Amino acid sequence: MTDSLNSLLNLEQSRQSICWLVADLMLKKQYFLATAESCTGGLIAAACTDLAGSSQWFDRGFITYSNAAKMDMLGVDAVLIKQFGAVSDQVAAAMAQGSVKHSAAQVSVAVTGVAGPTGGSVEKPVGTVWVGWCVDGQTTTELCHFDGDRATVRALTVQRALQGLIERLQTT
Repeated sequence: MTDSLNSLLNLEQSRQSICWLVADLMLKKQYFLATAESCTGGLIAAACTDLAGSSQWFDRGFITYSNAAKMDMLGVDAVLIKQFGAVSDQVAAAMAQGSVKHSAAQVSVAVTGVAGPTGGSVEKPVGTVWVGWCVDGQTTTELCHFDGDRATVRALTVQRALQGLIERLQTT
């Protein structure tokens, strides 16, 4: 087995453990979760709904891969995308807020990034990801830089998005 495959298998096991923690916290707080995903294309929602009983805490997932989808489905302002780019702090925050606004959720996680292998730039190289969370009306974002191929960048994004959600749920 290659190191890359072993690494992805370890990430998968870690993701499953993280999802159980998310589920436990969401149920305890009686919250619903919405996701807004660009570079992960629904992988966060899929990870959450892999768990039996997730309908008790998972409301919906928005896959907003295009800029038009970000604007239409989440209400992201076109000016933010034009001024800062789709992969930015501002857009990640707007996606997180928009997913709460356009759902029955109290909590959201949003991701926008460059998974590769193409699409990167000097300012935003492949592996650049912004994650946004909205928990109880408080929005926070985080810039991540992940190394690896497309599958690894996407898997690491899912892991960080869910881990960050746990961190925020534990402090509310």
